[in-house]
Amino acid sequence: MHVTHDPAAAPAPSIDFDTFLAVDVRVGTIVDAKPFPEARKPAWRLWIDFGPAIGVRKSSAQITENHPLESLVGQQVAAVVNFPPRQIGPVVSEVLTLGFPDADGKVVLVQPSKPVPNGGRLF
Repeated sequence: MHVTHDPAAAPAPSIDFDTFLAVDVRVGTIVDAKPFPEARKPAWRLWIDFGPAIGVRKSSAQITENHPLESLVGQQVAAVVNFPPRQIGPVVSEVLTLGFPDADGKVVLVQPSKPVPNGGRLF
């Protein structure tokens, strides 16, 4: 799923603006977070509220190293909401929660710098 964590890697091939717009990245608030012991790599199960148009969607996120479980509820995150659901062990992940690798390759969530309305679209 992840192409590379190397910050020195060359950029991906060019795409046109319409292709970029086809990826629906929205902001939502984590309303619940639970352990995901069945995951192959350490992960949390997240329930993220994207507002009335999209509702609450589930995600599996490998963010355990930088984001303690007890700190997640109430945080806003960015996620792709228009990928098809993906079966991850016994869990169906409905959105792709976004993050960047830190210096050790561990995921740091993409979050707005101040609160914004749930469901807001990245542009």
